[in-house]
Amino acid sequence: MYGLIGKMLATPGNREKLLDTMLNGMSEMPGCLSYVIARDADDVDALWITEAWESAEAHKASLSLPAVQATIGVARPLIAGFGERFETEPVGGIGI
Repeated sequence: MYGLIGKMLATPGNREKLLDTMLNGMSEMPGCLSYVIARDADDVDALWITEAWESAEAHKASLSLPAVQATIGVARPLIAGFGERFETEPVGGIGI
């Protein structure tokens, strides 16, 4: 399996709009075992995205899906940047 945990930074004051955009843009992504978006408890402009995939290839392929590309297009003006990014190797858990 392949995992990714990343911090996304919204433009000031737009975290909720970015969150809504990301959640409303979610659709079927083949190979995705888990995709969780969370608010950062200490940074009012930050979100954390935690993903678990069947493989790194499935994750890479998802980036070319029309629905994912459309969501990225809408979200891009709301994104100020990215923070920490960690690649992991999930081994199991609930929902995987």
